[in-house]
This record gives sequence, structure tokens and C-alpha cells, in this order.
Amino acid sequence: MVEFGDGLEITYVMGGLAREFEEDLSSLVIQWLDAAAQSGMPFDPRVWHSDGVRSTYPACIAFRAAAEQGRDAATRYLRVLREGFMCHGRKLDGPEALVTEARRAGLDSERFRIDLESNAMLEAFAADLEETRTIPDAAREAGLATEGTHGSTVERLAFPALRLIPDEEGATERWVGGDHSYDDWREAAIAAGAAALDGPRPDVAAALQRFGSMATAELEAVCDLPGPRAGAEVWRLASEWRARRVPVLGSELWEPA
Repeated sequence: MVEFGDGLEITYVMGGLAREFEEDLSSLVIQWLDAAAQSGMPFDPRVWHSDGVRSTYPACIAFRAAAEQGRDAATRYLRVLREGFMCHGRKLDGPEALVTEARRAGLDSERFRIDLESNAMLEAFAADLEETRTIPDAAREAGLATEGTHGSTVERLAFPALRLIPDEEGATERWVGGDHSYDDWREAAIAAGAAALDGPRPDVAAALQRFGSMATAELEAVCDLPGPRAGAEVWRLASEWRARRVPVLGSELWEPA
């Protein structure tokens, strides 16, 4: 979104991680803790214990309802869902909780509620599921096929999986994702015809204004401030009451003040 701008048009496809989670989620939580440690992204796993989230399907359907209000609305809603699940301990597997998240994302909540109850959203999500369970040879060759999880035996694409479709007719599409590095993502995008934008990266204040909520690791990547520089800058903004720290189990997200 930052490096390529309008040179990449992003279409989200909901993969449906689990129709129903198995009772023992300890192995899944360990995987997510490992991913958080590797990426530097904040994570609070406590919502997945006790009477925790039992399915991701309702949230996937809710994203389809949010998309009825436009691409920007869908992108905001997806971010709110991700933060709710992974950072804020929100049990987002029921209609009222999902409508609350629509308000938080600035959507028309009444329109969202109507769309959420529509059979068209179920059909749209079913089409997404079919797409993620149909694995082209190119995706398989890129190592993006994985066995079903959480009680499912159906093979699916690894998450995330990116299908880069060139504008040029007849050009070869590219697949990347899974455990591939961001350098691999960038190379695949350029090979598919996307051109990186000229000019400097945004500073921390501008990035927060654009995205609304970011982790320190995201500020490092978006602003091209490796090491302690992004953290030092956002703490400076916080000391000037221009940024607000949102605690997440020993870590944090940052928002504009």
C-alpha cells in the first residue's frame, strides 16, 4: 500500500481459517506467539481460552458485508477485526460484536447490519472459500498449498497467499505468500508489472494519520526507520501528546492523539 500505491489494486479474499476451532487451541496459540515474536507484532492470546472464539467464519462474512460500503470501508473494517482478535481480547464471532466493530471502523452500522443478515454475503463468502480451496499449479509450485487445519481435511492455500495479476494481457501471474519474505513479495509485484513510487517514505506522524493505528514494527517498515529509530520517534510524539499508546500485553499499538 505504501511502496506501490495505486500501482497495486488489492482485492481481499476471505480464507475461513476455521469453521469451528478444536477444543484445545494450545498448539495454535503457540504458533501465533512464535509469529508475534518473529515479527515484532503485538499479540494477546487470552481471548482464545475459556469461552473464547469458536469460529472465524462469522468475521469473514462480516468483512463481505463491510465491503458493500466500499473498498476503504472494507480495509478499515478488516484492520479493526485483526486488532480485535489479536490484540484487544474481543470475541468477534457473533452479530452484535461484529456490528460494534463496524461502528468502531466508522461504517454505517445499520446498513452493515442489514447486509450482514443477507444471503448474498453467505454466497460471497462461499465463493471466497472455493477460491482458497482451489490451488493452481503456480501456487502449488510456489509452496502455497497446505493441509487442512482445525478438523478440516480439505487442502487450501497457505495464509497469506498473494496472487499478482498483471494488467498486460497474456502476461504471467505470480504467486507469493506464506513464509516468503517481503523482499519476495516486492520482487513478485515488480515482476507482475507494478512500479514502486518515487519520493521519501512518510514520517511517523503522517503514517499514523493515514492508517490510524500501527504497531512499532509497522512504523519501522512503512517509514523505513529500522532499529530503535521508529520507537524513539513515536515515543517523542507521545511525549508531545501527538501520539497515544494503546497497551497490548507487554507491547503496544500507537494511534494519533
